[in-house]
Order: sequence, then C-alpha cells, then structure tokens
Amino acid sequence: MPELPEVETMRRGILSAIGCRIERVERIRTAVKPLLITPSAPAINRRVAGREIIAIERIGKRVIVRLETDDRLVFEPRMTGLVLVTDPPSVDHLRFRVDLTGGPLDTIWYWDRRGLGSVKLFSTKQFAREVVSKFGPDALALTSELLRERLRSSRRAVKVALLDQQAVAGIGNLYASEILNVAGVHPTTRCDKLTIAQWKRVHEATLDVLDDAIRHEGSTLSDGTYRNALNNAGGYQSQHRVYDRAGELCGTCNKELVQRIVQTQRSTFFCPRCQSKRGRRQ
Repeated sequence: MPELPEVETMRRGILSAIGCRIERVERIRTAVKPLLITPSAPAINRRVAGREIIAIERIGKRVIVRLETDDRLVFEPRMTGLVLVTDPPSVDHLRFRVDLTGGPLDTIWYWDRRGLGSVKLFSTKQFAREVVSKFGPDALALTSELLRERLRSSRRAVKVALLDQQAVAGIGNLYASEILNVAGVHPTTRCDKLTIAQWKRVHEATLDVLDDAIRHEGSTLSDGTYRNALNNAGGYQSQHRVYDRAGELCGTCNKELVQRIVQTQRSTFFCPRCQSKRGRRQ
C-alpha cells in the first residue's frame, strides 16, 4: 500500500502542475527516519529550478513529474508515502517540497510516515535503465492474451505471480485478493494450471476492480494512512469483497465466510465458495 489505484489518484491530484515551473525544491529536515533522496536535494534543485513541468505520469506504483528537459522527478510512496497539494496529515513526517510558479498550484508536498519511500531525479537514460526496464506492462494496459503470455508458464500461485512487478506493474496485495475473488479463481492455483477462460476472467476482473478503485480514489485502510492529494480519505475500502474481511461474509456471494491464508509472508483473503480450488464458481 499504496497500489495502482492510490498512486493513480495521487497522479491525477497534481495534474494542474502541468505548465507550472519549479521555483525550488527542498528536503524538509525531521527528527524521524531520513528519506532516500537521490541525488541530494541541492543537486536536484540545481537541475530543476526554473524548468517547466510538461507531464504528470505514472509507472506502476510511482508518480512521475516530467520536465521540459526530459528529466523525471520520481516519487515512490512504498508503504506510507503521499503526494499532496494541501496541508499534510502531520508536519512531523513531511519530507520534501516542490515550490511552483506560473500556475494554480503553489506547492507539491511529499509526506511519508514510515520513511520507506523515495524521491529521485533521473535523466532520460537513467530513467530508461533504472525505472522503465524494471517493470512489466501496466496492469491497466494489459490484454488478456498478454497477461496469459507473461504468466502462464509460471509454477507460482497466481496470487503471488500477480504481485511480480516485472511481470505486471501496479497490482499489490490488496487488489490481487480482490481481483481473484471477482474472477472466481482460488489464490493458490498455479499459473500453469489456469485455463484460457480463467485468464480471461482474471484480466476482466483486473480492469473492473482497478477502474472502480480509481473512481473511488483508492482505499484508506483502518490505519488511516492513505489520503488523496487533498488529504481526504479514499472510498474504495467500503467496496472490498474479501480483503481484510476474514470471518465476515464474502461481499460477492454474501453466503460464505471469508478465509485468510499466508502466501510469501503476506495475507491473502478469499471466499471458498466463489473461489473453489478448481478455479470455478460454485
């Protein structure tokens, strides 16, 4: 967390920065764990000050601020990072600021409670080598054929495979559980055992779940950490069918209790009725 829907919401929240110029950037000193900023904030400032922002993009779970020089300022939220344009949840965990001029936005803030994220500036070549090359196709850009092609030979459980950012970019633990529930596929089913029909259902569910989550501006879980660019909670948590609902009725069938298992040290939630081990709905 945040995953594709939350990061896409962050991206959309700062779109009005397009056309603005960066006045300066600053690392905000705090008493908490230092944030990874590369190169140093003064070095970033020398390269970006006075430059126009020409695009706000996203790769997987990263927000990309693209400049007229084709340099990219990349925010990676990891577990608790937020890209904001208004007052943050707390001042103690503000990490980085981008002051703007010539447009409707004055400042882009980066806030990170646990400090596990990063802010990095890349040249065109660095960006291609160190960012683009490390990710598979975006989950929202996949066809069912491409999804199947990238994962069908894997012997991993499908839930685990969907988290592989080199195979498919953007899906994390929360939305993988939701996608497989909607698709009616058991999370422990090996990729090489899935049928063409099952892959089609996984693909359709991926688009449906992620698009719906984006419309609701992401999921704010019980810890309250995730917020959109205006520091408001997302709304998709009220739509969760299985995630973090162990012992409650499945939101899809409303007949069976959701179960929790652990896969690669992460919690997986599923409905044994909707997601039989044969991968077909009962």
